[in-house]
Amino acid sequence: MNLFERGKAVIPGGVNSPVRAFGSVHTDPIFIDHAKGPYLYSNEGQQYIDMVNSWGPMILGHGREDLLSLVPRYLEEGMSFGLPTEVEVEMAEFLTEAIGTDMIRMVNSGTEATMSAIRLARGYTQRKKIIKFEGCYHGHSDGLLVSSGSGTLTFKQPTSLGVPEEIISQTLVARYNDLEDVRRLFAEHPQDIAAVILEPIAGNMGVVPASVEFIQGLRALTQEEGALLIFDEVITGFRCHFGSVKEDFGVEPDLFCFGKIIGGGLPVGAFAGKREIMSLLSPLGGVYQAGTLSGNPLAMKMGLDVLHILKEQPEIYRELNRKADVLVEGFEDNIRATGIPAKVTRFKTMVCLFFGEFDEIKSYDDVRQADTELFEAYYREMLGAHILLPPSQFEALFLSHAHSDAILEYVIEQNKKALEKIRA
Repeated sequence: MNLFERGKAVIPGGVNSPVRAFGSVHTDPIFIDHAKGPYLYSNEGQQYIDMVNSWGPMILGHGREDLLSLVPRYLEEGMSFGLPTEVEVEMAEFLTEAIGTDMIRMVNSGTEATMSAIRLARGYTQRKKIIKFEGCYHGHSDGLLVSSGSGTLTFKQPTSLGVPEEIISQTLVARYNDLEDVRRLFAEHPQDIAAVILEPIAGNMGVVPASVEFIQGLRALTQEEGALLIFDEVITGFRCHFGSVKEDFGVEPDLFCFGKIIGGGLPVGAFAGKREIMSLLSPLGGVYQAGTLSGNPLAMKMGLDVLHILKEQPEIYRELNRKADVLVEGFEDNIRATGIPAKVTRFKTMVCLFFGEFDEIKSYDDVRQADTELFEAYYREMLGAHILLPPSQFEALFLSHAHSDAILEYVIEQNKKALEKIRA
């Protein structure tokens, strides 16, 4: 019995997160044994170029020796205490300075971060409703699992069983990149909207950047209406450049949500914001939030090590952007050469190749026009060339510092061969 069959006997669907089932590409999942640099190695001994990078956090690649050498000491010092540690304070100091905000609370996942930020926004504003956007995924808490992206989009599930209508009724859904749609919701629900939450660069319906005008308009509108603006930067934080993407829009949100890279590959999340708002959190205020493993010392130490490297070596981001330039130009040249119906979207080092006929890709409605059957054929061709892409049309490709120019040249070469094959 193979690993997938063994897993299905004891884990729902055989996996611990739905997209890992590879259902949208109709193949069995690839079980990973270990990784090094830009490569993953399966339990069957096959080497793959990793274009998933744990869905973003492995920005430096896998198994850097300078980081691995620190792990034995960290393990000896202790993995969990359930009590405060100095490294938690160091992480909070580092992140608040890097982001340019006042206070931060560590949690264990992006879902916890967004869930907690929403509760805090409701506590601060004394309002019930929130606005989210079609195709934006903010984790699987009840009130945010409405018209989301990622796995729910892949599996054609706009929401989830087990989510009460009473909770869903408090979540209003707007069209991404459409400020007038948001304005309409505020007009229909005056003085009842606590917050607007969004991925400023949508990364769970493929890669769909927001326009500067849209983000700046949201900031002005939320301030006018007395609602908070929440940036979900679980993917974009420290991935696109050091710190927050707020610098790209000239906008200061009220609350930020972070994850992925700030844990150095270990499970982590955080939400942050202005002192006036964050001070409402228990034990200072009446908004309760807790977690036994929050600020876990092992995750804090590994995360800080990665963050210090990124801060002290800004050339890493310049190099990643150059590599993304190379990859995107290669893909676009191949699309033109083969005549395949496809379009590349990109924000800095987040890249997505959509299949289908598109004039533009600005919203969930646009994304839903993607040809998932063509993507599946393409995915299989790339897998045959030992390139492991995210197994969904609606996910981003993530580059790491470990991807060499030679690897990128190979990926572009195989991309053209795959496009020629599926075009035929």
